[in-house]
Amino acid sequence: MSGNPRRGAPPGGPATAVTRPGAEPRPAGTPKIVGIVWGLLILNTLGSAGAKTIVPLPRSLIQMVTMGALVAAFALALAVNPRLRFRASAYVLLLTLLLVPSVISSAYLESGFGALFRCARLALFIGTLWLLSRWWDGGLTFVRHHIRMYFAVLGSVAAGLAVSPGAALPDLYGGRLVGALWPLTPPQIGQYAAVIIGLTVLLVLGRRTDGAGAAVVIVPSLVLLALTHTRTATLGLFIGLALAIGSLILTSAAARRFFTWAVLVAAVAAVALGSLLQAWFLRGQSKENFSSLTGRAKVWDALLAAPRTTGEQVFGVGLGDKSFGGLPIDNSWLAVYNEQGLIGVALVAAIIIVLGGVALLRPPSLQRACAIFLISYCAIASYTEAGLGDASPYLLHLALAASLLATPAEAAPLSLPDVPRRRTPRWARRSEVT
Repeated sequence: MSGNPRRGAPPGGPATAVTRPGAEPRPAGTPKIVGIVWGLLILNTLGSAGAKTIVPLPRSLIQMVTMGALVAAFALALAVNPRLRFRASAYVLLLTLLLVPSVISSAYLESGFGALFRCARLALFIGTLWLLSRWWDGGLTFVRHHIRMYFAVLGSVAAGLAVSPGAALPDLYGGRLVGALWPLTPPQIGQYAAVIIGLTVLLVLGRRTDGAGAAVVIVPSLVLLALTHTRTATLGLFIGLALAIGSLILTSAAARRFFTWAVLVAAVAAVALGSLLQAWFLRGQSKENFSSLTGRAKVWDALLAAPRTTGEQVFGVGLGDKSFGGLPIDNSWLAVYNEQGLIGVALVAAIIIVLGGVALLRPPSLQRACAIFLISYCAIASYTEAGLGDASPYLLHLALAASLLATPAEAAPLSLPDVPRRRTPRWARRSEVT
């Protein structure tokens, strides 16, 4: 007989873990279509404004591609999760609450009909995250999707550099690397490179990938990061990695060795290449321009000094293009304050605090280290980059952190068929007595 010897196990197969009634079923693996949905979300957040490309691309065409990617992502996520099964997620819940002040402030149309369009985009973005939350189980599946997709984006940047170095390193951006095939700015490229470098390094330390495969990702990404001259991404990479590896030091010998060697290499580089590093960091700017953060401080002062009504202070002026007076704000907190008011700032702060608090309460693990890296990177970048209040790569980085901090789902409850109990014949009972 091929049935399981354990009592209550169904015949013909191994025993299945039985959980309490009403437990959320655990999906059997992550479907491949989920990776496609994640890639479409990344495509949607690439943006439509940037450097001039080799082949001029109309902005309307780029917006059609990015918005079409978001609609397709939502449709595919709905198709793969038709029963609308979600995982409880404080992160996505806070994002949903952030949508409320966005809609309230955008309804006044102070920022035009584009504000309502951006609200619809944010709603689709959040809805797709809710649908994907079913597969957030604390695993590394989404980390690999993240690295692969952004590495493909960096591949297009490298291809543009090879085809037309002049277009990829234009004088308009001071010789910094831009996207020559798809309009990407130096901060965008630096962000993508820094994030996948940090995640890949952590995968190597956790022995989830080999050194050769990691080098294929890390080495070209480091080159592209250096060509962008992006200080925020570089600082975010080093500080985020230091915090993430520091969380592994007590439990990982590889993390301790890497941290020791990294400190030694940094010390030697600071002594031997100090002048070159300083020149790279300053990017030929004057001290006045550097102290004002390339003119950002002037925009921030003007934004804070502008008169506002009580409603604008509480709810903001509606979702816009993250600019003030025609100039980019380049600060997530001030951009959220301008567009979603003090309520938006409080919700974004709650997102960072909740994710950071959960990460600190988790036991040391590779997933926790990756989450710490992503959270710290986004927190550092928020000072000179906007994006925490609208659909952006930063919200995707934090969504990835939330998926890493999620507890594994419980096994699906086992429902066994009622098998009638066989009655023992009388002659058998008599033989047992004798």
